Amino acid sequence: MRLLLLGCTGFVGKELVPTLLNENHEIYIVSRKPISKLKVDLDFNKFKFFQTDLSKEKNWNNENLLNILRETDGIINLMGEPIAEKKWTSEQKQEIENSRIKTTKFMMKTLKNLKINPKVIINGSAIGYYGTSLSGEFTENSIGGKDFLANLCKKWEAVADEKPFFSRLVIFRIGIVLEADGGALGKMLPIFKVGLGGPIGDGKQWMSWIHRTDLCALITQALVDKKYSGVFNAVAPNPVLMREFSQTLGKCLNRPNLLPVPGAVLKILLGDGAKVVLEGQKVISSKLKNYTFKYPLLEKAIYASTKN
Repeated sequence: MRLLLLGCTGFVGKELVPTLLNENHEIYIVSRKPISKLKVDLDFNKFKFFQTDLSKEKNWNNENLLNILRETDGIINLMGEPIAEKKWTSEQKQEIENSRIKTTKFMMKTLKNLKINPKVIINGSAIGYYGTSLSGEFTENSIGGKDFLANLCKKWEAVADEKPFFSRLVIFRIGIVLEADGGALGKMLPIFKVGLGGPIGDGKQWMSWIHRTDLCALITQALVDKKYSGVFNAVAPNPVLMREFSQTLGKCLNRPNLLPVPGAVLKILLGDGAKVVLEGQKVISSKLKNYTFKYPLLEKAIYASTKN
């Protein structure tokens, strides 16, 4: 397939792009960052690259981009400012929202105006859709929460649903993505390796996670399997409590798991963004029937990520 990738140049894209290339897809990557800043470690001759900020409507009028859209079989849209890397100032919240909502809204508007109907559109979302809970369990049929992240996901999914009529839409509500070279695990590894690791907060919050390899495989499968349509929770089948996560990480690294990271420290560093790791939710999928996870259990996932 000829694929247009939006927001696939960071932590997830580092594995997603080579996965797609190995499946012989032809790839066009659009990013607001210059090609020299991409985290994708590949021969740049293997894909085509276009730099522009798609959260600005005027940039959708570029003829080069429109020509790419006209020839596209599928679109993967994971565009978005990182959620938990900066304090949630009012400006940062607006950037988090604009980078997702405006980009997706302008994309759907452009496709419909030009009567372009890609075979499939895969759009990102997050398990933050459900809000946070210490005791609840959420599936794709659960109602959404009411906090900032939940409302953000609702808006993002709503604009994605404005897709062209003949395009198949797949929305993945993605859990905490695990791999050693980034994300939550990447941040925790250096601390644990020197023996200073421990659970974040009280350790009683749920972590609904997915190994990056499984996420990339899910996306790749959803491109061609028409059984994928609508919303799916992209999470491994066995969520864990934070204390179990830290114990497993310590065990895999053969390091102690003694020093909890106080929630107050995270709040100082991240402000409201600390909610992502201090308050969790137990999310499972009732719809992922056609996919066999390579890493269904946390210990196997962490071991695979840290063995090198």
